[in-house]
Amino acid sequence: MKIALFSIPAHGHTNPMIAVCAELVKRGNEVRFYSFADFEEKIRKTGAQYISCDSFLPELTQKQEEKIKRVSTTEMTITDIKTTLRMNEFLENEFETFAPDVVYCDSVCFWGKLSAWKYNVPLVVSTSTFAFNRFSSTYMKYSFSEMFDMIFGLSKIKKELNSLKPYGYNVKSALSLVQSDNSTDSVVYTSKNFQPYADTFSSCYAFVGPSLLTEKIPQKEKDCPLVYVSMGTVINDRPQFYKNCIEALKDENLDLIISCGNSIEIGSFGKLPENVKVFKYVDQLDVLSRADAFITHCGMNSVSESLFMAAPMVLFPQTGEQEAVARRAKEIGAGERLNSEGIEDIKKAVMKILSDKSYSDAAEKCSRDFRSCSGAKGAAEFIETAPHASDTEKTLLDKLNVYNVIFRVIYSILQIAVVVFFCFTPLRKYAWIFGVLAGVFSYPAGKIFQNIAYKKLSKN
Repeated sequence: MKIALFSIPAHGHTNPMIAVCAELVKRGNEVRFYSFADFEEKIRKTGAQYISCDSFLPELTQKQEEKIKRVSTTEMTITDIKTTLRMNEFLENEFETFAPDVVYCDSVCFWGKLSAWKYNVPLVVSTSTFAFNRFSSTYMKYSFSEMFDMIFGLSKIKKELNSLKPYGYNVKSALSLVQSDNSTDSVVYTSKNFQPYADTFSSCYAFVGPSLLTEKIPQKEKDCPLVYVSMGTVINDRPQFYKNCIEALKDENLDLIISCGNSIEIGSFGKLPENVKVFKYVDQLDVLSRADAFITHCGMNSVSESLFMAAPMVLFPQTGEQEAVARRAKEIGAGERLNSEGIEDIKKAVMKILSDKSYSDAAEKCSRDFRSCSGAKGAAEFIETAPHASDTEKTLLDKLNVYNVIFRVIYSILQIAVVVFFCFTPLRKYAWIFGVLAGVFSYPAGKIFQNIAYKKLSKN
């Protein structure tokens, strides 16, 4: 079987696909992975054919690079669209000569998804974070700057999307490129127990658990606790935060390991306390297998690896998606939110994790759940048998959609009836005020109704 893999040049999106790639090759498939230089070595080790896409990336100004580093949805979307256009002729030739039987593509890799649709090849989406629909997306909490970026970037994105049409890529909106729906085959790298509102997704979703190339198991026995700090591979230029972690924990009976990335010189930390070690990069799974607390930015990969290794977390999310992951980790009892990057708050959160066994117990329980999932083998089997038909009977989400329509109709009728009633009373000059208030409260009222309906239907 011929399988084409596509991902964007980001560790959090590519790394989960590596183990799946290795399994697909192991099962005798002919695999081509269209990726970038940072991942070439890892991809070649799987036995797959590595196809470089670096030359197709558009040149970015310093301002554009800074926006992408700050996870600007607008700038990343525009860059994805421009990359798709630059790859058009190349991918046309690849789909003609290689002729893949299935495409396995990261959820935000536009050139892979669009090509699968254009050439009518079965598509399986690699979902590097939670699967999001209108229920699970309530876990996200965007900052004002993120909201501003998304709202005021819509016109720019629409303009770029229109440039795709002459090349046979018919896309209505950027949302249609990234949203989850119950008819698209998708692999999600978490368990049903950890995925918010998992029962609202169809059988087209395979919740396979973390996709990791490791045989390591948690090993927590040692003389003193180990605390690990990492802010991931994107927003990790946080020298003051790392210094505050050192100051907060240098006098405690514990060992501290910090992974600070390439953007910071280790020498800038000065002379380190005896119990502190700082590295640009570490073998994260190895460190987490021994860690008793992990201070994390709450990227999905980092949290999955932490829970896989039964390491409870101090949660310090930086983006809307990371907020969703942090909220879920706290809900299961495996993490504590960090209120600020202040020294006292860091110390308080870490010592709470280390002194309260309930956190490690919750992390260990999640570790057992993750390890019971099908993992890369389950993902490979799902990809090989694509496409899959969704459930023939209505899903929970379909039933909730019906409830939502009924609620909207009833709410609108009541709203009109009350306004009309006010018009025939001495208070008629205030009728417009009620109409406005009813409109304002329609969304929260609908949300409350949907939650009640969800609880009722999910019990059944």
